[in-house]
Amino acid sequence: MSLRRATSVRSVSSASVESGEKTVLVALAGQPNVGKSTLFNLLTGLNQHVGNWPGKTVERKAGTFTYEGLTYRLVDLPGTYSLTANSAEEVITREFIIREQPDVVVALVDAAILERSLYLVAELLPLPAPVIVALNMMDVAEKEGVHIEPQVLEAALGAPVVPMTATRNEGVEELLATIEQVARGEVTYDPNFPLIREDHREVLHEVEEIIDGCVPAPYPQDWTALKLLEGDQEITRMMEKGLSQDRRETLHNLLREHDDALVAVASGRYNWIGRMIRAALTRPTTGSIGFTERLDRWATHPFWGLVIMAGILGLAFGLTYAVGAPLQGLLDTHVVGSLASLARLLLTGAPSWLSDLVANGILGGVGAMLTFLPILIIFFAVMGVLEDVGYLARAAYVMDRFMHLMGLHGKSFLPLFLGFGCNVPAVLGTRVIESKRARLLTILLAPLVPCTARMTVIAFLAPAFFGSAATLVSWGMILLALMVLALSGVLVNKTVFHGERAAFIMELPIYHLPNWRTIGMRVWQRSLSFVRKAGTLILGVSVVIWALSTLPAGEIETSYLARIGYLLEPVGRLMGLDWRLTVALLASFIAKENSIATLGVLFGTGENTGLAQQLATTFPASTALAFLTVQMLFVPCVATVAVIRQETDSWKWTLFDLAFLLIISLTAGAAVYWIARLLGL
Repeated sequence: MSLRRATSVRSVSSASVESGEKTVLVALAGQPNVGKSTLFNLLTGLNQHVGNWPGKTVERKAGTFTYEGLTYRLVDLPGTYSLTANSAEEVITREFIIREQPDVVVALVDAAILERSLYLVAELLPLPAPVIVALNMMDVAEKEGVHIEPQVLEAALGAPVVPMTATRNEGVEELLATIEQVARGEVTYDPNFPLIREDHREVLHEVEEIIDGCVPAPYPQDWTALKLLEGDQEITRMMEKGLSQDRRETLHNLLREHDDALVAVASGRYNWIGRMIRAALTRPTTGSIGFTERLDRWATHPFWGLVIMAGILGLAFGLTYAVGAPLQGLLDTHVVGSLASLARLLLTGAPSWLSDLVANGILGGVGAMLTFLPILIIFFAVMGVLEDVGYLARAAYVMDRFMHLMGLHGKSFLPLFLGFGCNVPAVLGTRVIESKRARLLTILLAPLVPCTARMTVIAFLAPAFFGSAATLVSWGMILLALMVLALSGVLVNKTVFHGERAAFIMELPIYHLPNWRTIGMRVWQRSLSFVRKAGTLILGVSVVIWALSTLPAGEIETSYLARIGYLLEPVGRLMGLDWRLTVALLASFIAKENSIATLGVLFGTGENTGLAQQLATTFPASTALAFLTVQMLFVPCVATVAVIRQETDSWKWTLFDLAFLLIISLTAGAAVYWIARLLGL
């Protein structure tokens, strides 16, 4: 096949959409931080489903909406910078477009950084599905002094271009109208996609001749040839299976002779991007400084960047406690306590064990967990704002030099930062790291990031034991965990990985105003997930803990749970923990929140005092500090262990990580306890 396909006219047949009878499949593609989630939530609202792609641990989001009598199914493809098979996200995106053949692909780009955003468009245009380029964040581009002429860009691309600002709902109606027109075949689609650099075009033609007739459907032959020249491993393996021995050897020799072809392919794309930019974009005048650059002089400064990051995290948790803790106390006293009293009243004539099960086993465990919902909602909202405005990427940049001490880089900080929400996505997020060694080390360290579940325990105990100093203690616990993470990384890298280092290039998105709808959807989904966990997993564990604390004679001191606790108490005593706190730590292996649920069952629901107050009057501050320390560093929950096993594909590394974390947590807990005792706490 020749290069004629690069200039041929392709249009979508109007027969693909019968009036109202066919659901139009729309794929939403784009790089990270271009506003895909904002547009997706704006179009689909609550009509969306979140799961995983088949056979993958990458999140899959799909939703439906209607427009002008047609039903549209919108699939939010994973954020990716290119379509080369370096990560699961890149493979999923291109495989979906090639195999599922959507009616329309909406390529969302950041107008403020158009030059960088167009690289993905350069790879999308040669694929079979028609592409609409949505120029998002036009308002941010204007503030940065970037002026784009959409009509000129459309003429240069040969594909529809729609300017928009999704956060303000500007241009969305025009985008929907364009999607409909393309789906109905009312738009002439003549894409002007990039060609390989001229000195390698003959080589590309030779590759096409070698694989002619052997490319499996529905892969385009010229696209497959281009990917072979790029050295794409997935496509190379696919073609090796379909070629005869002679063709395979001929292809291998040709590719080996031109091992620099990857540069020629990339050069062709960058030259194409340059032509698009020169035609349609006017940059700020020389010497002018944009808003983002002014802020980044401080936010990415080697010293002040760290100060700003520490201050932002301190403010985030201070706000969480200042607003969430009083609400948590009100729920604990007036909702959970009242429900427990009501349950006892309604079950007066019932067997005592049933009354105790409902009041202590269910309400004492699950009820105590649900009181943390205000704190979690505030935390999710604050983190959502920081992510949406573009600050989290700056945090990764600032942390890059510290990551290098562990043989990692700033890119590892991004999945690690996900651990503040949950360690499970933190482990799964390491798939964006290309280096196998760096990815493995990041996985091993991810459980040391204080997740939301761990911080719920901190949020419960810190105010009870330390009053107005709760924010300072919580902040200190987080810094302790991060220090241990850093030291552990240095130790493991030096001893296990022999001090190897990794490097990468990171992109900083433009600062922009947060989209409250997107943040609200994110908070809703995460909060709902927490409530579901409380209603299923934590409920089951609470009932089991209640049964173990009641059987065989109905007394906690002689129960099966007490026997387990007494057996392990000598270890706990090294950290000032009695058998009840030791059992609470064990229960946290199922889910970290179970520490509170277990204590709620063991201490029961007081008539006049809440669980936090009972704990504060029972244990000294030294014990509280030790318990919080161990809780922050203890072995991760069973879900995290499962994904560590899945992502490392090794029980050896999984068990190594568990043993390493257990030793660290117990050692740190004992050290904190005895130091606190020496200080008179």
